[in-house]
Amino acid sequence: MRARPEGEVDTSDIPELTEKFWQNAVPNPYFKPIKQQLTLRLDSDLVAWFKRREPDGRGYQSAINRALREYVAKQERKTG
Repeated sequence: MRARPEGEVDTSDIPELTEKFWQNAVPNPYFKPIKQQLTLRLDSDLVAWFKRREPDGRGYQSAINRALREYVAKQERKTG
């Protein structure tokens, strides 16, 4: 299938998805965004704050990621 051009694939037996379908759709619970490794300089007191709130100091980077994601979502709601 991959080798065939898209125009050669017969999809006539697949019904179009209606607006009703999308109203009931839910996000994929298994979706994980791709992470990008980078070097980021943060104030040491901020890093210490996140480390103190995680068991054994592990997972603090994920906590920072969640905080940033929450901030971005809030900004998106503001600007629409």
